Amino acid sequence: MKRASITIPAYNEEKRIGRTLEEYSKYFEILRKEKKLDYELIIVINNTIDKTEEIVKYYAKKNKRINYLNFKRSGKGFAVIEGFKDALKRNNDLICFVDADMSTSPEEYWRLISSIENHDGIIASRYVKGAQVHPKQTIQRIIVSRIFNMLTRTLLSLPFRDSQCGAKIFKRETIEKTLPFLSMSKWAFDIDLIYTMRKKGFRIKESPTVWSDKNYSTINFLTAGPWMTLGVIRLRILNSPVKKFIKIYDKFVGFIPK
Repeated sequence: MKRASITIPAYNEEKRIGRTLEEYSKYFEILRKEKKLDYELIIVINNTIDKTEEIVKYYAKKNKRINYLNFKRSGKGFAVIEGFKDALKRNNDLICFVDADMSTSPEEYWRLISSIENHDGIIASRYVKGAQVHPKQTIQRIIVSRIFNMLTRTLLSLPFRDSQCGAKIFKRETIEKTLPFLSMSKWAFDIDLIYTMRKKGFRIKESPTVWSDKNYSTINFLTAGPWMTLGVIRLRILNSPVKKFIKIYDKFVGFIPK
């Protein structure tokens, strides 16, 4: 029976993390008892100021397969990387992450895991044929997503239509050989992750997903958008013949938080 480690980054998630842990624990316990998949959940609490830690500790007592880490540093990328590092300390066959908001249900996440087949990784996509998004996204959100996608496809030659969806699964070797080479951990983390994997020759599959938008989002896309764009540009410079000029770029645009 294969074993999956699922990292869940949690920044001020008191309104959502309880239900997520309840539902994921319930569903993955069924899979474990049916000998389909063993699992662990790693909750990475990062610089939270609400009751996220208390809620996570409560569920960790109920389910011994829930582990948690707590850091003062913030950022989804940082949190996921720390979760990956911890997962690699144990015999996990799959190293994964999913957002804390339950936009991806445990049933849908299991479907993604089952679909990895002979690929080195699989990423959920809201923008390929067969995907279902409920409720439909706003025009503003769609436009921002399309512009960002066009930018990443143009600058980095990434073939994927949705690099930012928070549900990704990778085989252990993929993470082991990619993690040491990641250069961005905040605004361009997802891009850096899959870009580095492709550079190393890993086969990453994009799969349509069922995605349910949730309230209480902790990300303001209008605020984060410019930083994400600058992050992608910085990543392109770092992986180009002119990478020695990155210090000049940083000086002109200001330091992009990692």
